[in-house]
Amino acid sequence: MNTLLTWLGNKDLENMQADKGAAIATLAIKSKIPFDKIVILSNKDEQLWPKFERYLKKQLAINHRPFDDIQVFKAHINSPIDYPSIAKASEHWIAKLSDEAQTLSINLTSGTPTMTTLSVLIGKGKPNTHFLQTTPDNQLIEVDIPLDFVHTYVKSAAKNIASSASALSIHSAAFAALTSQSPAMKALIVKAQKIAVSEVPALILGETGTGKELMAHAIHKGSLRANKPIRIVNCGAFAQNLADSTLFGHKKGAFTGADKDYAGLFEQADGGTLFLDEVGELPLDIQVKLLRALQQGEINRLGDNKPIYVDVRIIAATHQDLQQQIAAGQFREDLFYRLAVGIIQMPALRERKQDIPELVNQLISQINHVGAKHPQYKSKNICEKGIEFISNQAWPGNIRELWSTLNRACLWSDSEMITANDLADALLASHKPQQDADISMSIHDKIDIVQLTDEIQKNYVKAALKASGNVKKQATQMLGLKDHQTLTNWMKRLQIDIDK
Repeated sequence: MNTLLTWLGNKDLENMQADKGAAIATLAIKSKIPFDKIVILSNKDEQLWPKFERYLKKQLAINHRPFDDIQVFKAHINSPIDYPSIAKASEHWIAKLSDEAQTLSINLTSGTPTMTTLSVLIGKGKPNTHFLQTTPDNQLIEVDIPLDFVHTYVKSAAKNIASSASALSIHSAAFAALTSQSPAMKALIVKAQKIAVSEVPALILGETGTGKELMAHAIHKGSLRANKPIRIVNCGAFAQNLADSTLFGHKKGAFTGADKDYAGLFEQADGGTLFLDEVGELPLDIQVKLLRALQQGEINRLGDNKPIYVDVRIIAATHQDLQQQIAAGQFREDLFYRLAVGIIQMPALRERKQDIPELVNQLISQINHVGAKHPQYKSKNICEKGIEFISNQAWPGNIRELWSTLNRACLWSDSEMITANDLADALLASHKPQQDADISMSIHDKIDIVQLTDEIQKNYVKAALKASGNVKKQATQMLGLKDHQTLTNWMKRLQIDIDK
């Protein structure tokens, strides 16, 4: 796939109004290789975006060029000359599109000098990225930036004397896909960047839906193995009899149906990274072979005694408590300590509330992009009260649950603005809270069971009020109380005040 990434310039809009060509249309029509996808970034004149999309599609259709995948996306920048926010937006889109495309072309004509500068700085780090610009008379020019540019840039950065423009970005491009406005994520990414540049195995822990696979990709992209393959496997999806063959390969005739030699995931990832998702699900016999691969860098194909030497970095992930699995005899202790060198603990969504507005905008943008393929779909936005509602929910399924809820809200609502009520209707009821499995006491222990009970009640009342936006009627229903007067009496007894 060949992709064009561009900012939407004032001249592009002015010439569209006069039905004349400008930079974006010129590049799309005159490029040697047609673009399968065109991504346009803008932070203003949103009312003109649909018109510009239609104009550009019409121009491409006339010139027999692909025109199905053209879209203007909102760029969350503070101003057209604000380096930090433009750097963040540029990193996000260049990293995403260069991974997806065979070639990524970046337009250097449209947009401000700040946008052009950062596009070059960030884009030159991608091997499949090219730069294009146009002349005032709408001629296309392929820009040849000196080949030693990247080496000079990396050398300067390594010595901590990079240019001020390159130093403005907080995180490397490898981690641009991870939203990190919250202190928890900022601290985590600093740690992850250090792990990325090392060669140690990494173990990513966290609840379901917290983005463990996204973090694994970022660590790989931020490592010295970034240009080598990454292979991904969900260990929980293994058929018992195929786990060995899938990971380590097999020789012809090793089992019924093995009609030729097969290189397993370790060989496929040689020189790169192997990501083992839900590593706690691996059978014990496979854990032994995995430990040998980590310790000695060698594997054996099923049905073959000849060792094969591989250079593979392991990143593993799980939502389970591996220490408990070790105690239960379900996971090898020696393998755990081999994996648990660079440990990343992904925070739950409830622990990174500052990230929620940006995460919602990203997810809604993705949902709108997919929905735009359907003629009757209306592009959706979330109102401020909706964002506030989302921030007040528990999200036990984390980002994955948030994504599903937003999808349902967009599907069920006919309005272009999703409200808090729409989100409440789309939110699935969670299971009853789990009780502690075992409570043990020593003979001399003493507790105030009345105070303990009051604290539990107080925590649940406060949680219900927060989730309902302090709407007593709804909080009463959530808590199973008789009426809101009963809730008021409880609040007085438990000394709970509603925040004004």
